[in-house]
Amino acid sequence: MSRFIKNTIAVPSGVEVVFSNNGEVTAKGPAGEVKRRLFAPEVSIEKCDGGLRVVCKDESSTALSGTFWRTLKNMVTGVQKHFEVTLLLQGVGYRAQLAGNKVTLQLGFSHPVVYQLPAGVTADAPSQTELTLKGADKMLVGQTAAEIRAMRPPEPYKGKGVRYKDEQVIIKETKKK
Repeated sequence: MSRFIKNTIAVPSGVEVVFSNNGEVTAKGPAGEVKRRLFAPEVSIEKCDGGLRVVCKDESSTALSGTFWRTLKNMVTGVQKHFEVTLLLQGVGYRAQLAGNKVTLQLGFSHPVVYQLPAGVTADAPSQTELTLKGADKMLVGQTAAEIRAMRPPEPYKGKGVRYKDEQVIIKETKKK
C-alpha cells in the first residue's frame, strides 16, 4: 500500500478544491487555477476535516492511488505558490529575450528560435543567459522547460547548450591522436 495515501492533504485557507461528477478536479488559489481529470473506479477522493483523502477500494490499485495523491498535492501547492524552473544558456552568443508570451532564443543556429509559451506559464529573464519559468501547474512548467531544453541540450565535449540550473553535465575528454 502507498505510504502517502495514509496522510491527508492539507488545504490551506484561500485555496478551494472543487470536484465534478465526471472526475475533473479544479483547484483555485491566489497563484492561479489548475484543472485535472482524475478518474478511476478503483480510487476515490474524499473531503475530510481540513483536507483531502485518497481512498483505495482494493489492493490492486495502490500505485494509482499514490499517483492521485501526489497529483492532488501538487495542485494544492501550485495554486498556493508558483512552481519555478530555471534554465541556463551556456555558449558564445547564446541568449534569451522575452516579448510578451514569446521567448526568442539565440542558440547557435543560423536563425533565432521563437517559442510560444503555453497559457498558464510565465517567463522571466533576469539576465540574457538565464530564463525562469513559473506557473501553478507543475506538469506544464516542467514540460515547457523540457521542450526549451530539447532545442539545444548540453553537448558532452564543451557543455554548450540549454541546461537546468542545478544540472551537472559530465564533460568528456577530447579525442586524441
